[in-house]
Amino acid sequence: MKRLVIVGATGMVGGCALRCALEQSTVGHVTSIGRRKLGFSHSKLTEVLHPDFADCSALAEALRGQDAAIFCLGVYTGAVTDAELRTITVDYTVEFARVFRGSSPDAAFSFLSGNGADPTGQSRMAFARYKGDAENALLATGFPRVYIFRPAYTYPVDPRKEPNFSYRVLRAIYPMFRVVLPNLVIRSDDLARAMVEAALQRTAERQSRIFENRDIKAAATKASSGGNTDA
Repeated sequence: MKRLVIVGATGMVGGCALRCALEQSTVGHVTSIGRRKLGFSHSKLTEVLHPDFADCSALAEALRGQDAAIFCLGVYTGAVTDAELRTITVDYTVEFARVFRGSSPDAAFSFLSGNGADPTGQSRMAFARYKGDAENALLATGFPRVYIFRPAYTYPVDPRKEPNFSYRVLRAIYPMFRVVLPNLVIRSDDLARAMVEAALQRTAERQSRIFENRDIKAAATKASSGGNTDA
């Protein structure tokens, strides 16, 4: 039975990932780590509140003996200053990965990146550069398996207040968008399912993989159809 850690389960994708993980018969326990309470309980679930991801040292014991982490902590561009965006996107990811690697060195790591992430650091978009920096850092940590997910527009399957006008427009035109440009959209539950399934793969091989939006959709379809998680 697998033991999973989910970071950011109060968010759109993290919440879907938590529900998906709790439904998996191969998952025996899930530890949710976040800054806000989930608001529900489950027999498989342990909730750990951690207000400051700038220092994750206190999480070392909670992270011990885990099989995988699904990291969905993040913030929307424009919601915070550029400095805060980099701190949350890069520094928090690196700090959590440092402590998790020390506590569960053989674990897998699924990371929620974003479409256009630029590991070369050349992009004019801060979001793309910072997600690229976080990807580079994770690939250098030494985890035996790192899975990086770069979704395009992610459609929230659960009702929510959209973070800005652009997202309100995108939600409104999603039915047309998914028909005309299907590889530029992904449902939040499909994205979460792909992240969980990757983390649960049974393989002894060391591997890293980047999932672009098209790959995520294919992985989610395979998982929904009961595809084998053996590598």
